[in-house]
Amino acid sequence: MKTSRFRIWPVFFAVLFGLFFFLGGFFLGAHSRPENTLVQGLFNIETPDLGTSTDGATELATCVDEKGASVPCMLDRNGVSAKNDSPADFAQFWKAWNMINERYVPPKSKVVTNQEKVYGAIQGLAGSLDDPYTFFLPPQEKTLFEGDVSGSFGGVGMQIGMKNEVLTVIAPLKGSPAERAGIMQGDKVLRIDGATTSEMTIDKALYLIRGEIGTPVTLTLWREGDEQKKDPFDVTIVREVIQVPTIDTEKKGDVFVIRLYGFPATGAELFRGALREFVQSGTDKLVLDLRGNPGGYLEIAVDMASWFLPQGKVVVSEEGKRGVGQVFRSKGYNVFGDKFHFVILMDGGSASASEILAGALAQHGVATLVGTKTFGKGSVQELVPISDTASLKLTIARWVTPNGTNLSEGGLDPDIEVKITKEDVDRGEDPQLEKAMEIVRKSAPKTLEK
Repeated sequence: MKTSRFRIWPVFFAVLFGLFFFLGGFFLGAHSRPENTLVQGLFNIETPDLGTSTDGATELATCVDEKGASVPCMLDRNGVSAKNDSPADFAQFWKAWNMINERYVPPKSKVVTNQEKVYGAIQGLAGSLDDPYTFFLPPQEKTLFEGDVSGSFGGVGMQIGMKNEVLTVIAPLKGSPAERAGIMQGDKVLRIDGATTSEMTIDKALYLIRGEIGTPVTLTLWREGDEQKKDPFDVTIVREVIQVPTIDTEKKGDVFVIRLYGFPATGAELFRGALREFVQSGTDKLVLDLRGNPGGYLEIAVDMASWFLPQGKVVVSEEGKRGVGQVFRSKGYNVFGDKFHFVILMDGGSASASEILAGALAQHGVATLVGTKTFGKGSVQELVPISDTASLKLTIARWVTPNGTNLSEGGLDPDIEVKITKEDVDRGEDPQLEKAMEIVRKSAPKTLEK
């Protein structure tokens, strides 16, 4: 059966959180494709006959077909390990399986079916990869993940991701319930309505946080380095329909500032309009503010980069299992010429598409990066149905900038680091923007890398 393919390009997503994903777990891409299975058309491998093996490379097993009938099937052990340098001894798995079935005594109130054991094994396999964006969705979670629920649903207006294996706020949206509640970039989410997040996937977390408009959700947070909030604290937020801001423009003296909040499907046209305002403003000094921008559609980031790069310049490359795959290049609008130079502001809330745009323009010599280190979210996920009722979300590629930086390995460092403190915010000061304006006023024309 042929499965449909689809891609979502938010590089754990800048789409309306209330509709589905915007709380967090932005993934650069997701699509489904026909899966390769060892035994086509068979479900639930039950009990192998470990004593029967023809050549040491295959094992005879009893499988259950789609109609529930027991049928013999062969497991190709070489095939299992062919795509990996280290062979796997599946006899250990089957030995454990048999011991559990023969000797384990479950509580009377809890009977685990063989199929549930298979699901548990798949969950363990996905968990062994130590990738927060790769996980198994058994039937119940798949239903929650994809299900249509009657009523109106909203969110709190923030994006979350995994940072050092802890669920972390990438950025609250401007004007969102999360921002109004005082949630800040970098806050650690420890519990959601009392449920601990230590073993929770991003998608499960976003499911718990979104809900019916007008209903509350309580988040238990911990804020590192805040002397006034040394211990975890609770924040209760009422869910709303989230209006996602996209772009603001402002002329501050002789400097034109474009503030970009995301990379939505309409972003290319909106950015074109902002650049038109810049050209008509009478100044040649530009600051692009990507702080708190969690990302969005990859294609929009490539289009934006094309206004500043010659045709064919690499914007980002996709690095998959077999090395470098698709390479995304500038469309070559390059209306400002090879000597144009400007400043990009970024911080820990700049993720995915923001990192792609900033990395490409900085590494081709067009922009200077000012602020703090970015979040580091640059991977592509694929949603693969492994049966009619269960799916596997799997990281299949990572994004690499023109100079070879893997965005998933720590993010981008600024050219000039400038931090902003809570005291700065309370005083209405913005030392990062002030530094960016200082640099762009002093910067001489800089020729692009050839």
